[in-house]
Formats: sequence, C-alpha cells, structure tokens
Amino acid sequence: MANTDPQTGQSSQTTRRNLRDTGGLLSDALHQVVALLRGEMDLFRAEMDQNVKHAGAAIGMIVAGIVIMLVALNVLASALVAAITELGLEPGWSALIVGVVFAVIAAILAMKGTNDLKLTSLAPTRTTKNVERDSETVKKAL
Repeated sequence: MANTDPQTGQSSQTTRRNLRDTGGLLSDALHQVVALLRGEMDLFRAEMDQNVKHAGAAIGMIVAGIVIMLVALNVLASALVAAITELGLEPGWSALIVGVVFAVIAAILAMKGTNDLKLTSLAPTRTTKNVERDSETVKKAL
C-alpha cells in the first residue's frame, strides 16, 4: 500500500507525479520565454537595420545640403561676374537673388536631414511595444 501524507491525504506517488508535472510546466514556460526573447531580439535587429538605413538617408540629405550650399557660393560668384558684364539688371541684385534661392534650398535639406537623425526617430519602437505587450501577457498568465 502507498504511503499517504497525513496533512494532504495524497500518496507519495501522487506527490512525486505532481512535482514532475510542475517541473514539466516550468520547463515548458522557460522554453516559451526563451523563444519569445529570441523572437524579440530578431525583431530588434531588423528594426535597428531599418533605422540605420534611415540614418544613412538623413546623412545623405545633409551632404546634399552642403553640396548645394557650395554650389550656391559658386553661383553667387558667377552671378556677380555675369551681372557686371550684362546691362539688364544691377549686379548686386542678380547675385543676391540667385544666392538666396540656393541658400534656402540648402538650409531646408540640412534641417530635414538633421531632424531625421534625432535619437527618437532611431529608437526601436516596435520592439519596445512588443516587449511591453509580452510582459503584460506573462504577468496575466502568472
């Protein structure tokens, strides 16, 4: 006959079986958590790759803004020389108009690129949301 626990009334075999079942459940839960973490890390890597590409495009805009600013300086010099030789418009006004237009374009591109490089736009937002959702799910399950 099986030994019984006086407090619970269960046999020692039932207690051992319950402990094995609990161990199996804990093992399954641990495997699920590990799989979940692996999935979140994969999402994190993918999102960071995408954000790095976005940062590269922003850097490209900054470089384009700088190049256009250099062109604006060249145009200012060329416009000044051309305006002096022509009689239709005063030299100062033609150089000023052309220079200001290119300077405005360069400033817009540089500001757009700088804004796109802010750390908040590079943060892995989808991964953060998924981890928060997973954390809530685990809390509810426990």
